[in-house]
Amino acid sequence: MSEKKILLGNEAIARGAYEAGVKVSAAYPGTPSTEISESIAKYDEIYAEWSPNEKVAAEVAIGASVAGARAMCSMKHVGVNVASDPLFTAAYTGVGGGLVVVAADDPGMYSSQNEQDSRMVARAAMIPVLEPSDSAEAKAFTKLAFDLSEAYDTPVMVRSTTRLSHSQGVVELEERKERECVPYERNIAKYVMMPANAIKRHVTVEERLKKMSEDASGMSLNRAEYRDLSVGFITSGIPYQYVREAMPEASVLKLGLVHPLPRKLIEEFASKVDRLYIFEELEPVIEEQVKSWGILKAVGKELFTVQGEYSANMLRERVLGQKCRSQAPAPVPARPPILCPGCPHRSVFSVLSRLKIHAAGDIGCYTLGALAPLSVIDSTICMGSSISTLHGMEKARGKEYIRNWVAVIGDSTFMHTGINSLMNMVYNQSSGTVVILDNSTTGMTGHQDHAATGKTLKGEVVPAINIATLCRSLGIEHVYEVNAFDLDGLEEAFQRETKRDAVSVIITKAPCVLLKGVNFPNKCVSIPEKCRKCGACLRPGCPALTKNADGTVSIDETMCNGCGLCAKLCKFDAIETRSKK
Repeated sequence: MSEKKILLGNEAIARGAYEAGVKVSAAYPGTPSTEISESIAKYDEIYAEWSPNEKVAAEVAIGASVAGARAMCSMKHVGVNVASDPLFTAAYTGVGGGLVVVAADDPGMYSSQNEQDSRMVARAAMIPVLEPSDSAEAKAFTKLAFDLSEAYDTPVMVRSTTRLSHSQGVVELEERKERECVPYERNIAKYVMMPANAIKRHVTVEERLKKMSEDASGMSLNRAEYRDLSVGFITSGIPYQYVREAMPEASVLKLGLVHPLPRKLIEEFASKVDRLYIFEELEPVIEEQVKSWGILKAVGKELFTVQGEYSANMLRERVLGQKCRSQAPAPVPARPPILCPGCPHRSVFSVLSRLKIHAAGDIGCYTLGALAPLSVIDSTICMGSSISTLHGMEKARGKEYIRNWVAVIGDSTFMHTGINSLMNMVYNQSSGTVVILDNSTTGMTGHQDHAATGKTLKGEVVPAINIATLCRSLGIEHVYEVNAFDLDGLEEAFQRETKRDAVSVIITKAPCVLLKGVNFPNKCVSIPEKCRKCGACLRPGCPALTKNADGTVSIDETMCNGCGLCAKLCKFDAIETRSKK
């Protein structure tokens, strides 16, 4: 008797890869995709790695596929942008062993700097896309994706969203099917994409998609559910669940393969329903194609938004005309995002703020330095952009303009794409100060290791890249390491290096306070009778500190991690650090 288990969508995708006989998995952590690789790492039969970025992860998976093994790479939607270079060409080369790309989109931007639809990228790349609607389908579609990849000689994308990735459902566990690697045959015309070969392969790709579109109408993952024919929905993924919840009697064409679309099946469904709605989150990928076929009665984005997540209530309100909220929700206290108590970034930012130094920011926990009361970060674009942004400022406005600017970037993000940007500063004879906030982890996505931590995804201890040595190897003479809680050392370094007519790097070192094994020996305790009510301790915005009605400060000892920043800022000894008992 098979075992059933409740799994996150991400865990189910990992299970599907395991059961499909995947041999190689590569990824860079990024919410909402991170748990896929963390789950895969638990299977000894699969080689799993954190790659330095998504482009490398895709190339690792492509290499494994060319060698004949089933391989997978996983990433969030913005990671697809980073990986698009190899993915677009992999569509031309085709595969050896099955090759699957998992893209986790983030409608609503719960943890992302933009909102984009990976189906559009896959369509441009001419890569098929499967979109599951629950955890059971997440496992099943992942397995099917490998079969389709090998049957049609193409990479296949499995698209998830935050709601699917992080919701749970019952999944039936099956045995892993070990697969022998496809024998490698040298084929320069297939795998070497010089122009003469690529021109011919483009024809192959177009023929492949045409064949898949024709076959798709008979594929079981696309199904028509006929009920009340007065209204019908074309939908896929999580929105399918909302349709079934809000309008259980409606007819539904549930698409599992969302690119290429099963035209024959869609035209047949549209002809049988009186009113037709296309219910898809984000961009009108399905809608535009359906309307281009002359099915003009379809209603989509003129009724439903292109922004954020959908819901069952959206259908009730916009299709059924129901008013779903009879009363205003109870007020909820505001809880803005904030750096954790004891976070080393707060210490660094407090010094930058006091010196009135602006920072070109990057992607990570430290992006929160843009918020009051620190208000240091002035820009955040994408992974690795802080260094290039500073370089662009210097080239546009000159050295004097950036005397009160730095670029800030985390250790993991520096390994991701910051290295190339720093190399560019050196090569193009820039000047400017780069601050690498080294907290020994990929903090924002839940403490994953990277090439500079000395540990792999599988937990193996390996040589750690020395960031300072790496920077010096680029020809940078001025590279300094400073304890992130050494306020005087930080101030001296910032003031000195921002005046320098050269590229300089300051590496602020202190581990993330939430890492296992990190434990400050002290707690901070306020002494109200000594407090002068100046507010200096409150300026970094530590959530463990509260201003009392009389102007004095209290410290919540259950929140305090004992970093001692507030005590260092108090000139009147009104805060003491005491040993934990």
